[in-house]
This record gives sequence, structure tokens and C-alpha cells, in this order.
Amino acid sequence: MHDFGQSLPVRIAYVGGGSLNWAMGLMADLAFDRRLAAHISLYDIDHDAAQRNAAIGLRYADVSIGVPATYEACSSLERALNGADIVVISILPGEFADMAQDIAIPARYGIPQAVGDTVGPGGFIRALRAIPMMARIGEAIRECAPDAFVCNLTNPMSVLTGTLYRVFPGIKAWGECHEVTKLRSQAAWIANGQSGSETFTHRDISVNVLGINHFTFVDAISLNDRDLMPDYRRFVDEHRAQGWPQSESTDPEKVRYFGSRNLVAFDMMRRFGVAGAAGDRHLAEFFPVSDYLADPARWGFALTPVDFRVRERQARIKAAEELRSGKSKPIAKRSDEALTDQIAALMGGGPFVSNVNLPNRGQIEGLSDGTIVETNATFDQNGITPQLAGRLPEALEKNVFDHAQRQSSLVKAVLTEESGALFPLFQSDPLVRHLERQEARKMFTEMVAATAKLVPEALKGAA
Repeated sequence: MHDFGQSLPVRIAYVGGGSLNWAMGLMADLAFDRRLAAHISLYDIDHDAAQRNAAIGLRYADVSIGVPATYEACSSLERALNGADIVVISILPGEFADMAQDIAIPARYGIPQAVGDTVGPGGFIRALRAIPMMARIGEAIRECAPDAFVCNLTNPMSVLTGTLYRVFPGIKAWGECHEVTKLRSQAAWIANGQSGSETFTHRDISVNVLGINHFTFVDAISLNDRDLMPDYRRFVDEHRAQGWPQSESTDPEKVRYFGSRNLVAFDMMRRFGVAGAAGDRHLAEFFPVSDYLADPARWGFALTPVDFRVRERQARIKAAEELRSGKSKPIAKRSDEALTDQIAALMGGGPFVSNVNLPNRGQIEGLSDGTIVETNATFDQNGITPQLAGRLPEALEKNVFDHAQRQSSLVKAVLTEESGALFPLFQSDPLVRHLERQEARKMFTEMVAATAKLVPEALKGAA
């Protein structure tokens, strides 16, 4: 039987606490967890959504396996942050209508985007909206919870994690992304095939991660100290032509728009000798249109339409209301996410290793100091310590370096209101640079105008 007296107390401030995705997953994870005794303060600019989630959280507390978590909806960011050990940030920079323009306008210029939230024209404009929002949150953390550990879940991950560090250099923040889990699941599938039983999960697989968020790679895979990289290379060779379908859903429409056959990731192995460790829809956007996005069907993935995201959100709202009203029952279950394990480790529950986004302090050779990179890191009661990851292959390093520098420069330009630096950065992205300057400028102007209400006044002159 669990000894509740040995539970690890933790106060979590959740910024974006009306979330229909990450917050719901965290509630189920905390209900399943036996280590933490958590109090969660939910803050959202939509206070009604935070109140809804607080009510749902209390329903999850009723089915908890360990110490039931407690929840409250806070009317101010400062109140939510007060006394926090952990701050979790998952916000939506704008509305889906803004994201629809991020996708639709470039499409008229011949630039398709599968996601449009990290790089390319869509990721760039999303960053213009999001950086000032994240800067205000970082400043509030500096004033109200300077000693808290801060987990950013919001895209564009590298840009926004970098924003936190720029406005508050002493912040103890990391960016959390689950993309690498997909490759670890593939490796577990290979190992299970060899053993003839469903013995292993992604949690049993160790990988060496290096790159930047959504442009992430793995050059070593192991299971119980056994090198699985040769097995993985054979797996890629066997499936390179037809791919290996992978999806987290049984919903046909979601499989269509979010699933992939891993053909882009497998092609990374052919081109660079390392395994692509992010989803194909993300990886494709870091290369010129002609590489993958010109023919996504050939590469086994689809361009996700924003109207599907809108329908999905409506379904999540309905499900959340059913949870709150008691029409449906919450289930304590462990997700594939690492957040509760990371929190438990920071609170003294023993070390835990996972891939995260942190400023480069030498963990990746060849990339600039201070740029946000993704590698493994060790979480424990002393903090977050990045692990040395080595160096990317030369041909790939040039591309990663280019994107990392652009992301850092974008953060600096927005926060220092250097509007004149924005268009050159926008035009230098691989998805844009093939356009004539006049065409690229026209597209940039249209995109800024479409999201103008969320772009700081000082930056609108850039268009």
C-alpha cells in the first residue's frame, strides 16, 4: 500500500490552465501518479475555461491512485505564480483563425505547410504573436516565482523557450516535446519483434538526442545497454520504400492528417546517417519546398487543415463539459508524456532522463552558445543538467545551425523592436528563400496584416 506520508508535495502554476489538451493529460497523469501530492493553480485569460478545468481536476482527484491533487482557478497570473515550485506554460498564440491565415497565405504563393507552427512563414508569424506573450509571462515569473522550475509546452518551442531566457536569464526553464517518443516506440517495436512478446515500451529505450525542436535526430539507440542502432538501420532499410505507418489515434480523420509513414525520417538516415527523431510533418518544413512538401503524398504525410483543428477543438470542448457535468467518468491513466516524471525528479523523487530543450552550453558541438537546442538532460533535486550529445553530421549541421541562428535572431529582433531585421530573417527561411524578393515581401506584408491585432505596434512597420 502506498505510504501517503512519503509523498512529494509540489505547487504547480499552470499558465494556460484552460487547456483542452496538455492540461487534461496532466490531470490524468497526476491521478495515476503515486509520488506527488500536488496543488495546481490554473490561470487562463479565459477564466471560465480555467474554472471548468479546476472542476474537472477535482473529479480526477476522486479517482486518484495516490494523493489526490487539488485544483483552483486563479483570476490573476501573479496569484497563480505565488509560491509555485513548478510553472507549466501551454498557451495558444492567437486563435485558429490566425493559424488559418498562417497556412492559407503562403499556400497562395506556392508554399504548402504541414503544420506551420515552428519554422517557415507560418512558424515565423506565429512567433511574432507569441514572443511578446511569452515575454510577459517570463517577466511575471521573474517577479513572482523566480526560483520555480518552468516547463514550456508551447510552439514555436525553441523561440519561446529562448524568449524566457532572454527576459529572465536566471530562469530555470526547459522546453518539453514528445516527438522523440515516436522513434523510441519504433525501437521498442523492433525489440518486441525480436523477443516474440510485448515486453518493451518506449520507456525502456535509451537514445542520444541532438538537434533543435522538431528538427531532432538520434545517433545512438540502446536497450539495457545493448546497441540497437544496427537493428534500427536494418529496419529503416526494410521499410524505406513503403514506410512504416504510425499514428497515435484510431480516428480515421486524425490518422489521415496527423499520421505518417515515417518516410521523411527514414530519408534522413539515407541523407545524413542519423535517424530523424521528429514527426515527418515537422521534419519536412525545415527543408526547401522541393524536398518534401511539393509532394507530401509521395512521402506519406498530409497537410493538416486548420478546419480539422477547429472541429477537433469543438469535440474536446464537448468531452470536457461531459467530464465536468459527470456525464462521463475520468480515468486515472499514465500517458506517454514525461512531465510528471520530470516534476517528481525535481521534487526529490530520484533522477530521471529525458530529451528537453535548453540553452546550448556545449551539449551540442558546432551550434552557437546560448541557442536553444534539444538533447537529453538529467532531472533531479539539484535541477536540470544537460547531457553531452556530440556533434551532428556536417551536411546536416549546416541546416540546423541556420535555423537555430534564425530563431535566436528572431527573439532578439522582436524583444528589442528591431523591425528592420524581421523581413530579412523571414526571407532567409528555406521555405521562402526561393521566392523573388518582391514576392516574399508581398507575402510577409499580407501575413503581418492578417494577424496585426496581435503584433506589437513597433513591429508592424516591418511589413
